[in-house]
Amino acid sequence: MAKFAFCDKSLSFEARAKDLVDQLTLVEKAQQMGEHNGTDIPRLGLPTYKWWSEALHGVSKVGTGTFFDNVVPSATSFPNVILTAASFNQTLWKTIGKAVSTEARAMYNLGRAGLTFWSPNINVVRDPRWGRTLETPGEDPFVVGLYAVNFVRGLQDIDGQDNTSDPNSRPLKVSACCKHFAAYDIDNYIGLDRFHYDAKVSEQDMVETFNLPFEMCVKEGDVSSVMCSYNRVNGIPTCADAYLLKKLVRGDWNLHGYIVSDCDSVAEIVNSHKWLKDTGEDASAHTLKAGLDLDCGEYYTRFLPNAVMQGRVKEAAMDKALKYLYIVLMRLGFFDGIPSLASLGKKDICSKENIELAADAARQGIVLLKNADATLPLDPAKFKSIALIGPHANATAAMIGNYEGIPCRFISPIEGFSAFGKVTYEKGCSGIKCPDDKLIKPAVDAAKNADATLLFVGLDLSIEAEFIDREDLLLPGHQTQLINEVAAAAKGPVILVVMTAGIVDISFAKINPKIQSILWVGYPGEQGGRAVAEVAFGKYNPGGRLPLTWYEAEYVEKLPMTSMALRPVDNYPGRTYKFFSGSTIYPFGYGLSYTSFKYEHKPKDISVDIKLNRLQHCHGLPYKNGNQNQDCPSVSIDDLPCKDEITFDVTVQNVGEKEGSDVVMVYSVAPEGIVGTPIKQLVGFERVYLRAKESKNVKFVLNACKSLNIVDVSGYRLLASGLHKIVVGDISIPVKVNYKR
Repeated sequence: MAKFAFCDKSLSFEARAKDLVDQLTLVEKAQQMGEHNGTDIPRLGLPTYKWWSEALHGVSKVGTGTFFDNVVPSATSFPNVILTAASFNQTLWKTIGKAVSTEARAMYNLGRAGLTFWSPNINVVRDPRWGRTLETPGEDPFVVGLYAVNFVRGLQDIDGQDNTSDPNSRPLKVSACCKHFAAYDIDNYIGLDRFHYDAKVSEQDMVETFNLPFEMCVKEGDVSSVMCSYNRVNGIPTCADAYLLKKLVRGDWNLHGYIVSDCDSVAEIVNSHKWLKDTGEDASAHTLKAGLDLDCGEYYTRFLPNAVMQGRVKEAAMDKALKYLYIVLMRLGFFDGIPSLASLGKKDICSKENIELAADAARQGIVLLKNADATLPLDPAKFKSIALIGPHANATAAMIGNYEGIPCRFISPIEGFSAFGKVTYEKGCSGIKCPDDKLIKPAVDAAKNADATLLFVGLDLSIEAEFIDREDLLLPGHQTQLINEVAAAAKGPVILVVMTAGIVDISFAKINPKIQSILWVGYPGEQGGRAVAEVAFGKYNPGGRLPLTWYEAEYVEKLPMTSMALRPVDNYPGRTYKFFSGSTIYPFGYGLSYTSFKYEHKPKDISVDIKLNRLQHCHGLPYKNGNQNQDCPSVSIDDLPCKDEITFDVTVQNVGEKEGSDVVMVYSVAPEGIVGTPIKQLVGFERVYLRAKESKNVKFVLNACKSLNIVDVSGYRLLASGLHKIVVGDISIPVKVNYKR
């Protein structure tokens, strides 16, 4: 092997990758560009590499690159992303990424995993019916982007080597992949599936919502891979869209890595989209020229050699794609190893620290939605007999959702609550779809005799998942009947525990005085039963906030999933907290605590004064009164240096009797009167832990361009002049933006 230049560590990764690619035949090149058909090349000593591994919330059993056996029987299964996102704790997000990558690298060292993990899923939840909500960080593109940045940094960064002068030589612990680009959020809606869907999206929504998390993931997270999606956007399959892949991801955002297709996306261009009547050779040529480097499928391997021979695409385009792929493998130590990671092994998988982190992640994400008369936390000295009722009261596999691995050890709700009292268990339903009421009477009888009753209801992967979008926002079958009858008969307090990713209309429970408390627990991972019990009995004070708007059930009757617009249009209501002004069950960012917090801010004048030169020009804005309210209504942030910062402090005081965490959420509101601006938009947040009666000063430093910009109908990001507002709780901080010549 020493004779090959690509094995010479003294050369740059670029030079080594070129040397390797230059020695491949056309057919060998095609084989190396197809995940399903990758093969070894013995004459070069090049082993087979399987690119597809997953690590959405722990090392997954999904994919060709990873497997579990008696050597590695399990890995830590953290909560599904939607619950982890509800913690609004960036440090936690990165810490989970670090733990997952440690287990992943250990599995690689043991020959049980690859090095390239196609996670996270950072598609924004535009519609509450989407089946893959559990995989995502929610509806706000800024939150989704920050989750991506932190989780990716946790997966990829090696301590002490996270910043280098040449990002293309920066070592990687494992390689992450932000997916699915772009505007992908329909799986199977009334017969329309993701393989055929053409998302009609305005430039305004693309820039403001659908692209933003991916831009943040690439530019701030320095992710080493991006995956294109199955759907078309405005008529063009995303994996064949040179503007999306070459111009944005590779060019404007400066990806240091490779672009991969969702599995068989290139084939779907031919078979489902029937785009341009493409043959296999056409689709392979189109996607390669658009910037797709790796086909998770077999089309590149089957059709690229012929496409080159027929003159449809240059072989040099294959060379460029392969260099991107091999440079990532070199950064991962696939060729040379990484000495600091070589000692990772079985002891680092399912460690006590990681299992405890999984429990803590679940605790931090759990959201307290209702707590009448301070019913929670329960006192174990007073509530010694506990009835656990419902289809999720003995949940195990349901708690880890999809893209799951094999968990270290489940702790079900029954086991979790048994640590605090005597548990009586009744299913109440024969399954999650609760097709009849045959098991309700035994559940009612159990509640009549228990000191406290906890009802575990919700959804599972048979109702919300990849390939499965929902038709409504209701609890399935007879679950509502089960809740109402048990609550009416219960001797002691009733706590409703909702185990879902997507929202459900529980307005009936919200107003039912017999249901004193409600907890939303997402899909809480392998330690979920323990986490819920510890929250219910006060070992942990919940501080999670909803990452989704909880609409009323009627909301989805007012618009189809296929309406991609975020703003109200064609008599359809707006989407997400940014554009929906109607009534909700619970708003985005909602969450209670066992204690109370108070905010204080010392008012001060904040202004952003920008002197324009002759090359910086003003943009007009549409105003509701028809008049331009400013001499210079706005300027494109691309034309500004964007160094102005808005600095302010908020004092957070825990005024209650219990320690707890509060999420300080910072919103910006655009100047009044501009048409089409968000109602408000989240621009910052900080999770703060406080002992009883303790106060802390929380400092925020916001970049004016990033935090105050609005996106106009043509896709420009503009900084409007006039009076903006920064809103923190009930505090409103005015910020004046002025332009001068």
